[in-house]
Amino acid sequence: MSHSDETAGYLSHEWVESAVMPGVRFAIRKISLALRAAITRRIQRLLAELEYREGGEGLEDRLSAATVAAEVDMAYLGCGLARIEGLAIDGEQATASTLVESGPEALSREIAKAIRDRCHVTEPERKN
Repeated sequence: MSHSDETAGYLSHEWVESAVMPGVRFAIRKISLALRAAITRRIQRLLAELEYREGGEGLEDRLSAATVAAEVDMAYLGCGLARIEGLAIDGEQATASTLVESGPEALSREIAKAIRDRCHVTEPERKN
């Protein structure tokens, strides 16, 4: 039996064009075992707190829920955003850190959602 000299290629990220900021694109890390574990570790406690706060009726609970939801998005961005192109913040090329700290919130939320969507295991994947 002969083995081919060809090597399989794999890109560890995928590029996504922003819908909220035309001309901006971002690279999201593809989900690996290590990335899934890192994201799960970072957000597990936050998601439990978010569920608890969302069940509350008072203003304090609603404010806390909004804060925790933002922390969840920041965790996704910190783990899953590889690069961002086409965006300068205060004259400097945007990074995950500068996006979270000083960038447009709508773009941060769009990227966090894209990462979150890729983290969820689909039913066919679960059956395999």
